[in-house]
Amino acid sequence: MKKTLFTLTVLLLVAAFGVSAFMVVNYFVDGKQQADRMDALAQAVSDAQTETTEAVTENTTETTEATEPKETTEPGILPGYKDIYEQNNDTVGWIKMEGTKINYPVLQTPDDPNYYLYRDFDKKESKRGSIYAWGEADINKPSDNITLFGHHMADGSMFAGLNEYTSKDAWDKNNLIFFDTLTEYHTYKIFAVFKTSANVGQGFSYHKFVDAANEQEFNDFVSSCKKLAFYDTGITPVYGDKLICLSTCEYTLDNGRLVVAAVRIT
Repeated sequence: MKKTLFTLTVLLLVAAFGVSAFMVVNYFVDGKQQADRMDALAQAVSDAQTETTEAVTENTTETTEATEPKETTEPGILPGYKDIYEQNNDTVGWIKMEGTKINYPVLQTPDDPNYYLYRDFDKKESKRGSIYAWGEADINKPSDNITLFGHHMADGSMFAGLNEYTSKDAWDKNNLIFFDTLTEYHTYKIFAVFKTSANVGQGFSYHKFVDAANEQEFNDFVSSCKKLAFYDTGITPVYGDKLICLSTCEYTLDNGRLVVAAVRIT
């Protein structure tokens, strides 16, 4: 009897180990595949933008009769983004931060706001999900505040790089965020980095602030961000400025969120 129980215990432990090993391997394989996919998209965008820059430079230095610049992309859409949009028409922009792995397309599904929470760019199930915008925000208007969500992955992908900004040293090294729409290039500067709880009835519901009803409401939002901030950046957005909040998980609080708030400067 004891021998039988021992054998069953060993078999159960072996099975549990096998399942765990499979899950770990699957996690890293999925991560590698998604990283390769994102790298390919980023490279395609970079190549298209470089090609366009070179074409414009060439056109402006030519001394031929044809003085009009060559058409480099479909009117109204930026170089590189047309192909990205055609691959997934939920694409509304692109976000990049130097010195981090953040260099991703931004997706949005207003009718199903969290659709990409656990889906990749190709709409396949993925623990890493995608970078996506709060459904109520208008990317192109734009809204006074647009919140972008991304997972905090252990391999540093998605929005894990935001964690560095709990220290002002990271802000001193780089405080710019490049967040383009499909039709316009934009640069934002970080004005506050803070953490809060996402539990209902607790914390600061930063993502629910989309368009200010008046100047006071806008100022109250900015003030709340700065009061919670890990450090003072010396930057205070004013009514009429456009903001973004990058949101990811934070593990020192129950259901915590780390938020990097930035103001558009170009």
